[in-house]
Amino acid sequence: MGFFSDLKDDLSQAVNELMPEEELQAALENEAQAASEETDDAQKIALEMEMAQTSSPESDPTSDDLSDMLDRMEAISAGNNAEEPIMEEFVEPAAEEPIIMEEIGIPAEPETAAVQEQEPVVPAAEELTAQTPIIEEPVMEVPETENTNQAQAKGREEITMEMQASVSDETAVVTEGMSITGDITSGGSLELIGTVIGNIEVLGKLNVTGAIQGNSKAAEIYAEGARINGEINSGGSVKIGQSSVVIGNIFANSAVVAGAVKGDIDVHGPVVLDTSAIVMGNIKSKSVQINNGAVIEGMCSQCYADVNPTSFFEEIKKSKEKNKTK
Repeated sequence: MGFFSDLKDDLSQAVNELMPEEELQAALENEAQAASEETDDAQKIALEMEMAQTSSPESDPTSDDLSDMLDRMEAISAGNNAEEPIMEEFVEPAAEEPIIMEEIGIPAEPETAAVQEQEPVVPAAEELTAQTPIIEEPVMEVPETENTNQAQAKGREEITMEMQASVSDETAVVTEGMSITGDITSGGSLELIGTVIGNIEVLGKLNVTGAIQGNSKAAEIYAEGARINGEINSGGSVKIGQSSVVIGNIFANSAVVAGAVKGDIDVHGPVVLDTSAIVMGNIKSKSVQINNGAVIEGMCSQCYADVNPTSFFEEIKKSKEKNKTK
């Protein structure tokens, strides 16, 4: 039994050195099974020897029986040695080296924290104005008379727009022989055949064949055989017929005069003086047409024309002075 226990220890030590844990466990189980089988065989042999001795106690075991028993024990040990597996040297596989992505040409993945693009910095409005050069444009000096004329023209245009926006289609009539003392206001038109002592303001047209003692204001004014003592203010056109007499200033966008007017005529458009026209006063307009036979006592000025004669001659004067200095 000492021989088998030594053999078992040697095998266990060799297996521990050469085999991994899993194979070592399997080998230990095989060795335990083989040892148990050897023990069983040895017990059987010892039992047979005891039985042989008990069956013939007087006779001593012969040399043949002993040799047979030894042969059987050697055969058993030889068989166990043959059944033991041949242990191959276990070589532990080398640890795989990590594959570096850059070495094989694969670009590395970007980092999880993405770099935010820097937004362009917008300079403040004050900095922009400070950096932008200010180009000073030459300012033309406008005479005061031109400014005044432009303001008057703008005022008349506003009056015309207001009148046209809310004008009514109704027409009021002041019949012949009717006399009204006081102001008249109408959202439509007015046809005056009688007499009105007071101011008249209508949003539509004003046709006058009677007499007015006061100022008149309308979108359009037509006077035929009328007697008007007061200003006439129209956002459109004014027509003074052949037998009409007007004592007062006339303001309009266009005018045709065939009667007699004592006062200034201020029109931003054209003015036509017919052959029977008599004007005692100054005329301001964009253009003037004077027919043969018209009589004018006053000054005519085309101050509303596209060409300013004063500035035109001043430029000529400046150009001459520059030529002299050269």
